[in-house]
Amino acid sequence: MSTLALKGPYWVTIRQYRRALWVAGAGVLLSLVTMAWLRYWDDRTVGTDRDGHSILRLALDYASGAMLLVPLLVGAFVAGPLIARELESGTYKLALTQSVSPTRWLASKLLIAGAVTVTGTLVLIGTYRLGWANVSGTWSFLWFERGTYEATGPVLVAQALLALALGALIGQLVRRTVAAMALTGLVTGLVLLVVGELRWSLMPTKSLTGPLTEGVTAALPLTARETDSGLLTGTGEHLPSTACWERTAQWDVCPADMNVIGQYWDYHPVSHYWPIQLIESGILLALAALAAYAAFRVLRTRHP
Repeated sequence: MSTLALKGPYWVTIRQYRRALWVAGAGVLLSLVTMAWLRYWDDRTVGTDRDGHSILRLALDYASGAMLLVPLLVGAFVAGPLIARELESGTYKLALTQSVSPTRWLASKLLIAGAVTVTGTLVLIGTYRLGWANVSGTWSFLWFERGTYEATGPVLVAQALLALALGALIGQLVRRTVAAMALTGLVTGLVLLVVGELRWSLMPTKSLTGPLTEGVTAALPLTARETDSGLLTGTGEHLPSTACWERTAQWDVCPADMNVIGQYWDYHPVSHYWPIQLIESGILLALAALAAYAAFRVLRTRHP
């Protein structure tokens, strides 16, 4: 990575963490090469020889879980080595004696970290999609699956930027390297968990109805993400799917007084993928902006 075009605190930041940047870059490049080879192997396998496909699926399974950790790693690095360690050791004071304002000191670190984070995350998303193209729409790799959803769209970039901003804020508040890393990981994980729980309520669902004898598999599209299901009465009321079973011990026989006329399914079709991705990304970026604003406010308070 060349630092010739960078000056001042930007050049210093690159020089300070060049080893970490080289390691991260090498890891991303290795992931890309490995996935490209697995995709090539899978494309060449034919007939009963499906070892390439099996290994590709296994690699993607591990990759899905690893991609969920990217925001946590970004937040922990920013909070610990990038911010808290310099505050804890006092090395940041050297930068402030070189005609560099506190705001510029922090901004340079976040801009470098942000550029590396966005670039690296986009490459990882492209890497995952390279292999996912051969298994998309199959079991455990549907568009809404945990891991696959995050690893295939802009949500992962927004999550990483939120973690970066939280790391900058918590790193200043805690000012202890290990403690800042741990707390940032915890806070980032909790925020992403809450937003993830709200994910499927960001857009209105579509509804499908059918007779009692029709199962979910037959009724819903294979790529649909079901959010709710149950029994439908003549008045439009929704009842739990077990309501008739509790009265008659049969799934498709209901007492007349219940007035059940069929079943209903609420679901998100695959066409909701991009709208939900963009809405969730917008929410995460707004939270990131708030965290970054708070980080600079804390900096100005302590170093006016």
